[in-house]
Amino acid sequence: MRTTHGHDRIDPGDGTAPEQPPSDAPRTLRQRHVRMIALGGIVGASLFVGSGAVIHTVGPASILSYALGGLLVILVMRMLGEMATASPTLGSFMEYARTSLGGWAGYTIGWLYWYFWVGVVAFEAVAGAKLLMLWIPGVPQWLLSLVLMTLLTATNLVSTRSFGETEFWLASIKVVTIVVFLVAGTLFTLGLWPDAKLSVGNVALDGFAPNGLSAILHGVVLVIFSYVGTEIVTIAAAESDDPVKSVVKATSSTVWRVIIFYVGSVTLLVMMTPWDLIPTETSPYAAAFGKMGVPAATTIINVVVLTSVLSVLNSGLYTASRMLFALQSNKWAPRWVAHRSRKGTPWKAILACTSVGYVAVAMSYVAPDTIFNFIINSAGAVGLFVYAIIAGSQLRMRRQLEREAPERIKLRMWGYPYLSWATLAAIIIVLSSMLLVPDARSQLYLSILSLAAILATYVLVRSRRRATTH
Repeated sequence: MRTTHGHDRIDPGDGTAPEQPPSDAPRTLRQRHVRMIALGGIVGASLFVGSGAVIHTVGPASILSYALGGLLVILVMRMLGEMATASPTLGSFMEYARTSLGGWAGYTIGWLYWYFWVGVVAFEAVAGAKLLMLWIPGVPQWLLSLVLMTLLTATNLVSTRSFGETEFWLASIKVVTIVVFLVAGTLFTLGLWPDAKLSVGNVALDGFAPNGLSAILHGVVLVIFSYVGTEIVTIAAAESDDPVKSVVKATSSTVWRVIIFYVGSVTLLVMMTPWDLIPTETSPYAAAFGKMGVPAATTIINVVVLTSVLSVLNSGLYTASRMLFALQSNKWAPRWVAHRSRKGTPWKAILACTSVGYVAVAMSYVAPDTIFNFIINSAGAVGLFVYAIIAGSQLRMRRQLEREAPERIKLRMWGYPYLSWATLAAIIIVLSSMLLVPDARSQLYLSILSLAAILATYVLVRSRRRATTH
């Protein structure tokens, strides 16, 4: 089957001809926007706050948990980069799944990813409101959540450039904070900081893996979700002034971003302080800065965490709206979500995602322990489902490209096909390991329920479409 661009496409398997997604997306994002989206996308509030709980679960060997989880994401990003440089498109991995594996895969990954991000938007709005209550006591949490969502919705509605500029500055704060911590923390652990002593030995004070080697895999299950969001850059790249260049740089730099930002900073945490003394309820980074004598360390880190929350809110609304827009290009979403403003912004898709976010935030106030928890937990393993479909798509698409258009392969997956299959196997192992972790087990079950519901709706949509074509 030929598209208007002359590229061979695999039929989606739903009885309809495959369609090329709109290629007229406004390319208003600059390289600096995409670079910072790539940098900031991998640093979230989960690193600043959640790393303490991971360290307590695993011990100093949490360094390996972050490294193994990061390696998995690096490999997925390389596969995604190969596909995105061969065919940069607004739907990104949804389109690759559709054309490589069939309509069911594109439909499933698209709606799963949309569902994941509208849930994240609601969760981050609530988390941001809780932080703001530290400085603005007495204001209802739901009202603060509403204000945050309204502000970030506005930046997305104005223009794609407005989203990019907002994300650039929010991500810059996170990145600068990590870089400062890496420099200051290194000096502290080497005893080169005022009143500091050499503390590298803390990493093996009670043994490197005091909770056993199995805890390392447990740690991978916990940390893997910290990395979800790295792939956003391939969606944003489709609206950049040079999509191929943006994807190549972003995916290639994933290696050092994971090693330096996550593995590097966690290594410093367990060297600066004995692992069992690292706080779990508050930010271990705030405690580390406080140990270095930085005044108002807790307040500074709380501000950084708030910017991280706003960054995720901003990116989440952008990503969810673009995925919804791409779903509509295949007639898998209502036609009206494709309406653009004069600046090319899919404003109705943005408002649709925001509306769902508002409902979820309302549930956090009305039914926090039932409906809201269900929304959050039922998207818990979705990131891994998405990664599995990406891996499957790359295996099929690479084979097709090598046969029909090898010149389009500008960025190659390492060790293909062996490393691609190994990555898919690793994703399945991590998903299976969730069954061994009580908190993660319920997330897996609920996420499977979400997956089953979306597959069921696909069967209905396909049957309805076939009925109308006959």
